[in-house]
Amino acid sequence: MTEDIGSRIDLYIDQHLEGSLVELSTLCAIPTVSAQGGPAMQQGAEFVAEMLRKRGFAAEVHATNGHPIVFGERRGKGDKTLLFYLHYDVQPPEPLELWESPPFEPTSRDGKLFARGVSDDKGHIQCRVSAIDAVLAAHDGELPCTIKFVIEGEEETSSDSIPGFVEKNKELLAAEACIWEFGGVNYQGTPVQYLGMRGICYVELSVETGTLDAHSGLGGSIFPNAAWRLTWALASLKGPDERIRIPGFYDAVKEPSARDLALLGELPEVAEDLKRTYGIQGFLKGLQGGVELRREEVFVPTCTICGLTAGYQGPGSKTVLPVRASAKVDFRLVPDQRPEDVLRKLRAHLDAEGFEDVKFTYLGGEPPARTDPDDPFVQMVVKSAEEVYGVEQLVNPMIGGSGPNHVFIEQLKLPIATAGIGYPGAQAHAPNENMRIDHFVAGTKHTARVIEGMGRL
Repeated sequence: MTEDIGSRIDLYIDQHLEGSLVELSTLCAIPTVSAQGGPAMQQGAEFVAEMLRKRGFAAEVHATNGHPIVFGERRGKGDKTLLFYLHYDVQPPEPLELWESPPFEPTSRDGKLFARGVSDDKGHIQCRVSAIDAVLAAHDGELPCTIKFVIEGEEETSSDSIPGFVEKNKELLAAEACIWEFGGVNYQGTPVQYLGMRGICYVELSVETGTLDAHSGLGGSIFPNAAWRLTWALASLKGPDERIRIPGFYDAVKEPSARDLALLGELPEVAEDLKRTYGIQGFLKGLQGGVELRREEVFVPTCTICGLTAGYQGPGSKTVLPVRASAKVDFRLVPDQRPEDVLRKLRAHLDAEGFEDVKFTYLGGEPPARTDPDDPFVQMVVKSAEEVYGVEQLVNPMIGGSGPNHVFIEQLKLPIATAGIGYPGAQAHAPNENMRIDHFVAGTKHTARVIEGMGRL
């Protein structure tokens, strides 16, 4: 990108920052909590579609069996097409009492904007459209490449509608490359490129040992206890050594390559930052830091108890023997594991361990996927970051989280890169989620350069 074009883009973004934040605040005020549903989901989808239409995009809201998907397209003068994947749904805001300001009343303080979804992922939606505004202004109303958007409303609940939508609309979504829904900087303020995501298999285990809770004095020594049954079943899944005990669970695991380990070795040390941020004293398995910690963080599968429910949990005491108990468990998967294989092995394991009475419900999942770090599109995104941040972008071959990137990589055959507004203190999914305004500006400028670079690939 020429210096003149870059300066014009940056100036436009700076001068129109207030308008961008007003538009973002309006979007964040819509309570698009996908887990709870309701009319806000349609309202959010329509608002996002209108954001695209204001930029000259042909935008449609597609109904699904779940929440709507927004698709938008605007033709550019070049022959390349860039696809942006994003989501307008957000996590539930609870616990509400921990928010310093209401989650759906966006509030500015200390150089940050606070609201549920402001970082994950509505701030990134605004980042993309604000970048497009600047590019259009710098090119007299033209885009250097065709741009498409697919913006879903179920990412926070496993993206159930995306695979079918992509399968049915491959021609509509055809592109040369994709920018994913997130991006940003690390603890040191250095931009990081994330090239893969772990998969996930999310289940709810449950057991029912009778039809009526009993007085613990009456039934404690003669009735089965659902809470104990579930606890024993959960204990069979993983040992104190942190190794998952489901037979065959690790069979499909693909070890990281030498290139992967080299990229991990170039990342900065974050052990002390993680301890300080999350208030922990140390890491599992005696890990101290370095490549070993980073490898374990992203290239090793997990089994996590995310929630437990059984019996009385109110104040004071209630001597009751519960007949129902449940637990939510997620398995984070690494290449080349698949959710359907984990489900089969989980059922076989529970049966073999004598827990035929423990049922589970599959709540969603997706396999892992990743992009080649040497792909020309990835290299362009990496190089363009330096113009904004003044330092070379680091490359992380995999992150611990999950998303439907496998659908775009496997079905649309797209390389996927990241660029955005995130930072370690954003508190996504937690109370007081926030976006640093200076990071929003930087992420928007980087996104604009990616659009420019796409026109030259």
